[in-house]
Amino acid sequence: MEPTILYEDKHLLVCYKPSGVPTQTAKLGMADMVSLLKNYLYKKEKKEPYLAVIHRLDQPVEGILVFAKTPFAAGELNRGLKTNSFGKYYKAVLCGVPKEQKGRLEDYMVKDARTNTSSICAETVTNAKRAVLFYEVLQTADSNGEEQSLVQIRLETGRHHQIRVQMANLGCPILGDVKYNPFGKREKGWQRIALCAYHLEFVHPKTKEPMIFEAEPQGERFQIFQ
Repeated sequence: MEPTILYEDKHLLVCYKPSGVPTQTAKLGMADMVSLLKNYLYKKEKKEPYLAVIHRLDQPVEGILVFAKTPFAAGELNRGLKTNSFGKYYKAVLCGVPKEQKGRLEDYMVKDARTNTSSICAETVTNAKRAVLFYEVLQTADSNGEEQSLVQIRLETGRHHQIRVQMANLGCPILGDVKYNPFGKREKGWQRIALCAYHLEFVHPKTKEPMIFEAEPQGERFQIFQ
């Protein structure tokens, strides 16, 4: 599989990750974005490339990722993540429609490493982390008698499975989510989730120019809104 490159220079590489491909994995025989991009760069440069993961998307999630091609760029981009200078926007199809057209969700979450899941918890729980996002309903539709909504989500924090957990806690889980959607759990096996990192903003690590990338969702679960 050839990676979809949205932008590349000597400092960084921006690509589109399809649903089903992990950002990085230790599983033998499974292609991930890191190996695909390293192969792509090796074919061009004929030498072992440097490639640093800056942020990740869950395997079922599609969307835009940025990687650093030098240690300097990696340091600058990671510093941007820590200072919240990245703008990360998602589109998602929800089962149901939130009561409020726009909203801010703030919760505390804790990760269970044994099950690779996260959950809403009290602030006092050990290892609890604050999770904040903003959402806006863009469209609504009826699918076989069930209400669905297309929402835009902006992350303020980046917690494990944050969007999936917080939207499920709101009562509007993401379509196709077999971990956090009670309806999705009826579906057998791995599913393509209706969640896409469609818009990414950050500052170029070297030039300090604003970088903005956008790509519409490609997944079949978004088709009702296209």
